[in-house]
Amino acid sequence: MKHNYLKKADLSISEISFGCMSLTNPGTESSTIIAKAIDSGITLFDTADLYDKGANEEMLGAALKGKRKDVIISTKVGNQWREDGSGWDWRPEKEYILKAVDASLKRLGTDYIDLYLLHGGTIEDPIDGTIEAFERLIEQGKIKHYGISSIRPNVIREYVKRSNIVAVMSQYSVLDRRPEEEILPLLLKNDIGLLARGTVAGGLLADKPVKDYLNYGANKVKAVLEKLYNIFPSGKTQYETALRYVIDNPAVTTAVMGIRTMKQLDEALAASGTKAFTTEELKILEGLWTPNVYWEHK
Repeated sequence: MKHNYLKKADLSISEISFGCMSLTNPGTESSTIIAKAIDSGITLFDTADLYDKGANEEMLGAALKGKRKDVIISTKVGNQWREDGSGWDWRPEKEYILKAVDASLKRLGTDYIDLYLLHGGTIEDPIDGTIEAFERLIEQGKIKHYGISSIRPNVIREYVKRSNIVAVMSQYSVLDRRPEEEILPLLLKNDIGLLARGTVAGGLLADKPVKDYLNYGANKVKAVLEKLYNIFPSGKTQYETALRYVIDNPAVTTAVMGIRTMKQLDEALAASGTKAFTTEELKILEGLWTPNVYWEHK
């Protein structure tokens, strides 16, 4: 599998990564899927303290026991479950982050986190305090690097300008090309990696029934898919075309694929093994339809 270099973190990361959010089966099955992913060259495993009230971190930690040196762990912070389990509250404050990391370390069964991401963010947040928390955690050795998971250009710009983030996780696909407007060029210019999520647009790019998506009505989605797969025949499946469109962009470090089953892992690995699009082919693809743009938080 091809690996991309995350310059600011001095890390080599596989072009597809393992999104653990959907992996809900603890024990042997999950461990087997994760073990095969590692053997197949996947290096980054992404979770969050929010997922399954922390149980997802515990599951990942158990599955990686004895394999820690072979992987890069990414987890997220900033959302606190209420005691009654009715939902969660946004907590980007310095004090909360400094406390929450210890619980994540315990659940993951590790003494450091490779990449710690703020799980959201608004322009009204105490951004300087948030940054101070991450910098202190690096000094303490509890995390190696930090970043942010966000789709908001105004927030991402502030972290690029004011912090030492090494990566941004953001939604990006052929049906959600909003990052192309500004975020991808900004990150590429500043040597900050993009961890792309939502690559198959909730399954719409993997044969799920057509429906409304973002600001596209179902008819628009159908029209885009017809252009993508009929006007531009590439010899690739829909899934392969969708994945390659994302990972062949020079600003993208890795596509974080939500994987729940061995079949899904095999599909992701097969798609990664297909031939990359050339620069000319990507330009043709980009010109087939007018991309959507951010209409909020610009």
